[in-house]
Amino acid sequence: MTTHTDERLREAPMVPVRCRQCAATVLARKSSWSQTSVQWDAQSSAACVERHTASTFSAHPLPYCSQLRESLWAAAESGALPVLEPPTSAAVG
Repeated sequence: MTTHTDERLREAPMVPVRCRQCAATVLARKSSWSQTSVQWDAQSSAACVERHTASTFSAHPLPYCSQLRESLWAAAESGALPVLEPPTSAAVG
């Protein structure tokens, strides 16, 4: 079986983004203003207060965190998280 490398990650690799609330650090890639890929690891999942709190009430952790979402948006606006597709007039904050 042959595995294929995602060429998009070579051209625009995921970058670390730190949550301003809990300091969890994830890898992220922003293809457009409306699409963000986030890669959690065990350490970032454990550090995230919102995901940890949700997991105490459910067997399934939240796939997202509202505080991290805000941090990702701020990183994109500042240029720390490159947005591969230029903004359009339909982009919403």
